[in-house]
Amino acid sequence: MSTNEERIKLFKTDLEQAFTALQLSIEDESHLHAGHAGAASGGGHFRLRIVAPEFDSLPTVARHRAVYAALNRHIPKEIHALTISALTPKEASL
Repeated sequence: MSTNEERIKLFKTDLEQAFTALQLSIEDESHLHAGHAGAASGGGHFRLRIVAPEFDSLPTVARHRAVYAALNRHIPKEIHALTISALTPKEASL
């Protein structure tokens, strides 16, 4: 298992503790940023999609803040960049 695969498992655990995730996927996009200044620090680039009822009453910025709060212990050492899609079940048509 690669370092980023291990990191993704930890990220998922933290997110599942913070949210009732009906869907959760995290993709490692670090390879798209090879040679990028931030890549040298060892932090990865990730794309996250989470669907959770906790987002029902929150605007996008608040959803992102909640995700960052759940992953705070990993930023910036393990997460250099994070693209977030945080949806309600209705928005995801679940």
